Amino acid sequence: MQALKRIPQPLGQSLEQRALILVQRSTKLNHFLQIHALLIKTSLTCNNHVLAKLLPQLLSSSSANLPYARSLFDETPSPDTFLYNCMIMSCSKSHHSEVGLSLFLNMRLRKNSVVAADGFTYFLAVQACGKSGDLRVGRIVHAEVSKLGFDSGLIVATVLIEMYAKCDDMESSKRLFDALAEPDLVCCNVMLAWCVRVREMKIAREVFEKMPERDLVTWNTMIHGYASLGDIAAAKMIFDVAAERDVVSWSSMIAAYAKSRQSNEALKLFHEMQLANVVVPDRITMVSVLSACGDAGALGMGKMAHEFIVRNKIGIDLKLGTALVDMYARCGDMDISMRVFNEMNSRDVFAWSAIIMGLGSHGFAEVALHYFSKMIEEGIKPNDITFIGVLSACSHGGLVDEGRACFRSMAEVHGLSPKVEHYGCMVDILGRAGRLQEAMDLIRAMPFEADAVVWRTLLGACRMHKNVELAEEAIANLLKLEPLSDGSYVLSSNLYSLAKKWNKVSDIRRMMKNGKIQKVPGSSSIEVNNTVYEFVAGDRSNPKFTDICKMLDEVIDRLKIAGYKPVTAAVVQDFSEHEKENALAYHSEKLAIAFGLLTTAPGSTIRVIKNLRVCEDCHLTVKFISKVYCRNIIVRDRTRFHHFVEGSCSCKDYW
Repeated sequence: MQALKRIPQPLGQSLEQRALILVQRSTKLNHFLQIHALLIKTSLTCNNHVLAKLLPQLLSSSSANLPYARSLFDETPSPDTFLYNCMIMSCSKSHHSEVGLSLFLNMRLRKNSVVAADGFTYFLAVQACGKSGDLRVGRIVHAEVSKLGFDSGLIVATVLIEMYAKCDDMESSKRLFDALAEPDLVCCNVMLAWCVRVREMKIAREVFEKMPERDLVTWNTMIHGYASLGDIAAAKMIFDVAAERDVVSWSSMIAAYAKSRQSNEALKLFHEMQLANVVVPDRITMVSVLSACGDAGALGMGKMAHEFIVRNKIGIDLKLGTALVDMYARCGDMDISMRVFNEMNSRDVFAWSAIIMGLGSHGFAEVALHYFSKMIEEGIKPNDITFIGVLSACSHGGLVDEGRACFRSMAEVHGLSPKVEHYGCMVDILGRAGRLQEAMDLIRAMPFEADAVVWRTLLGACRMHKNVELAEEAIANLLKLEPLSDGSYVLSSNLYSLAKKWNKVSDIRRMMKNGKIQKVPGSSSIEVNNTVYEFVAGDRSNPKFTDICKMLDEVIDRLKIAGYKPVTAAVVQDFSEHEKENALAYHSEKLAIAFGLLTTAPGSTIRVIKNLRVCEDCHLTVKFISKVYCRNIIVRDRTRFHHFVEGSCSCKDYW
C-alpha cells in the first residue's frame, strides 16, 4: 500500500479515482501487485472501469505480465463488452494476438447478452486473425461480420482486406477490394502495401491507376515496390512524376540504384537531393550513398559523404559505422577503415565481418585472422559472411593450413554448416596453392552439387597452373551450368591459349559466335577531383584521349628502358609478338593510370577500379610504373586489392 500513500488525496476524491491515478502511474509489477491488493481490500475487483484501465497498462509495461493479466481477467465476475474489447486490443498490441482470439471465442460462448460482441469487437477479432495468421478463424469471423451487417463500412472492409493479405490469401483480399464501390485512400494504401510485400506489382499497378487520389505513402509504396523487384526504370518513372517526395522517396530511389550497382546514378541522385534542398538526408540515405561510393571506388566522394554526416550531426550508429568501414575498405584506404572501426562505440557481427573482409581483400591475411580472434574473444558469434571473409583472406594470403583450420571450425566449434560459398573459398585456397587434385577431390566430396562459381574458381586455378587435364572437366561442367556466361568461355580460351592449343581456342570462339555470346569488355575507372572517369580499351570518348595515348606511349618507352618486357603470353590471339604488344598496351587499367599521371599531382596516390582480373602484363606494368614514376598505385580488380609501391605489389605476385 506504500504506492497509494504517496498519491495526493484531495478532499472528495473517491477510491475509484485514486485507484485509476495509481494505475496510470504504474510501470512495474510490484506496483500492480499493490494495486491488486487495494482492489481486493476495497471490493473494486468488480469494477470493470478500473480493470479496463489496469489490464492494458499491465500488458503494455511488459508482455511477460500476460499470465497475470489473464488470471485477473478470468477472475472478473461480470466482464462486459468494453472490458473484453480492452483486453483483446491489449493482447493484440503486445504481440499476443492468439490470446486475444481465444478471448473473442470465449466471449461468443457466453450466454449473457450483456457481453454480446459489438462492431468494434469484430474489428479487433479480424485484426487478431491477421496478426496471428489464422485464416480458418478469420473466415469464420468474416462470415459473422457479414451476417451481422458490420462489413458495410470502409474501416471493416480495409481490415478484412489486410487480414486476408496477412494470411497469404491475396485472391480473397483482391476480391474484397474489387467489390468496393469507392475505396478510400487508406484502403487503397493498405492494398498497395500488401501487393508490394508479396511482390504482386501487376495488381499494385492496377490499384495505383484506379486511385482517385494519392498521398506520399502511395508514391513511396510504389517506388519501393518496383525497386525491391529490381525494376529500377519503373521505380524512377514513379519517382519522377510523384506529386510529393520526402526523405523516404529519395532514400528508396538511391538505395535501388546502389543495390543494382548503378553507383554513378545513385551518387548523381544524391547530388540532386542536396541541390533540391527540400529534405535532409538521414542515416538510411547515407548508408546507400556510402555503399555506392564503395562500389564505384570513389574515395573522394566517400570522404565528402563522411564529412556531411559529421557536419549535419547524423549519429553514427552500428549500421552507418559499418557502412563507413566497408566504404573506406572498398575504396582502398584501410587505414581510415580501421580507424573508423576502432572508434565505434559498439560492434556487432556485421561490423567485424566488414573489417575482416576488407583486410582480407587488401592482402592483410594475418591481420584479418588476428581481428577474427579478437572478435571471438569479445564473445561475438561469427556468421556465414564472417567465414567467407576469413577464408578469402587465407586464399589471398596463401594460408592453406589456417584456411583448413577455419573451415573445420565452422561446424566443430561454431555450429555452422559450410555452404557452397565456403566450399568455393576452400577450392580457391587449394587451387591458388597449386593443390589442384585436392581441390577437385573436395568438390567431389561436397554434400551438394557444385555451382558455376565453384567450377569457375577451379578453372581459374587450372589456368594459373596450366593444368589442362583437370580444367577440361571444369569447362564441361561450367558450359552445362552457364551456357550463356561469357566468363566461362573467356577463361577456357585463355587456358588453351597459354597451352598453345589454338584449335581449342578456335572451338571456344566458334561456340561463342554460334551462341551469340558477347565478351564483357574490361573497364577501369579512376576518380579525379570527385569525378569518376571510366576507360574501356579502344574507347575514344574521353576528351583527353589523344594526350592519354601519348602519355601511355611515353610510359611504355620509359618502362622498357627500366627493364620492362611485355608478357605477351597474356594475349589469347595467335598474333605476332609485335601485334601482341600493341594489344596489351591499351588495356583499360593502363589508360586509367596514364590519365591519372596526366591529371593528378606528382607523388600523389593513384587509385583504379577494374571490373575483371588484372592480367599478368598489366600487373607487371604497374609495378614498373610505381617505381619509375615514384607513385603509389592501388588497383582493385574483381577479387582483391593490389598496392603497388616502389616496384612491388602487396599480393606478392600471388593472385
